[in-house]
Amino acid sequence: MTFIALGSNLGDSRRILVEAMAQLQVYSGAPLLKSSLWQTSPVDCPPGSPLFLNAVVGLLPRSGETPESLLDRLQILEKEFGRQPKMVLNEARPLDLDLIAFGLETRATRELVLPHPRAHLRRFVLQPLCEIAPEFIFPGQGISAAQWLDRLPPDEILTRIGV
Repeated sequence: MTFIALGSNLGDSRRILVEAMAQLQVYSGAPLLKSSLWQTSPVDCPPGSPLFLNAVVGLLPRSGETPESLLDRLQILEKEFGRQPKMVLNEARPLDLDLIAFGLETRATRELVLPHPRAHLRRFVLQPLCEIAPEFIFPGQGISAAQWLDRLPPDEILTRIGV
């Protein structure tokens, strides 16, 4: 299973995430696993950044798909939803798609690190991931998403919005 984290804090975030999930279905060989939408506080963003909506989907990559080819597709999809080149680290954006894990694959290149190096430290990723795959174990980490979530300090508030 491959997991992708979605985020939006610019524009009609609910519409953007729902439409992005529909587009991601095209890349999956089975129905997507979809979390609820979660409203989250901006983490490591510029002061005054708007709240985010976040979600996670699980997809079954189509035959021949690689982590690199899927990453390319995700970056194209971000641009189709209006994502501009970064001017400021973690600035507001209509759509952010992060490849969290691609099966048991690992990577450590300039373009791609798998599993995502900070996913297990982010409540806005783990909470929605635990809705759809609480027993998922990040490659090389040995504990489940639910166990990682239990280890996080309760300093970030998430509100379930639904889909």
